[in-house]
Amino acid sequence: MSNDDAPTTRSGPTSLGRRTFIKGVIAGGVAVSSAAYLFRQSPTLSGQTARAGGVERLVTLNVNGQDRRVDVAPQETMATTLRYKLGLTGTKLGCDRAECGACTVLVDGVPRYSCSVLTHTVRSSDITTIEGLAAPDGTLHPVQQGVIEEQGFQCAYCMSGFIMSAVGFLRQNPNPTREELAHGVSGNLCRCQDYDKILTALHRGAELSREVARG
Repeated sequence: MSNDDAPTTRSGPTSLGRRTFIKGVIAGGVAVSSAAYLFRQSPTLSGQTARAGGVERLVTLNVNGQDRRVDVAPQETMATTLRYKLGLTGTKLGCDRAECGACTVLVDGVPRYSCSVLTHTVRSSDITTIEGLAAPDGTLHPVQQGVIEEQGFQCAYCMSGFIMSAVGFLRQNPNPTREELAHGVSGNLCRCQDYDKILTALHRGAELSREVARG
């Protein structure tokens, strides 16, 4: 008999081996943790208010025009929630410290770095990601169409962030000069550094946006 399976020296009606004992402790810990999760003090799960200073974990977010119910950790960023909880992977994570702009989404129409915004702070906001720009019939947003026509990106990892920033900027300035548009998306970085083609594509998107507005 191996040492792991040797019975304990404690007397009693049943002698347990070390391995059996450890398995029992692990199983018991999992059960306790699961019960604590299911019956934690939450207004949505137990009908009671959250404790003072606590944060409700099960929240509703309005994303791309739909209410989505999601379990969110207190310090969870919007980028993490969108990508890994809601499956909206068009929002990219680059630097993860609010420098590159790849994770840009619109919050109430304003471009925001989703990697630096806590999800709990946008529960009452309208969130739009790159997946929510196209019309229900599949028609692309004019800025998306402009990027396709001009083929404005190389690796395209930063593309969704640039598009979201441009869409937000064009709501404030629908007829920008090339220089104004460059300033409007200056919070986004391209690792391929092909900014001239990017600006050409986004400027074409601005033109298409005005055409759609005119009908």
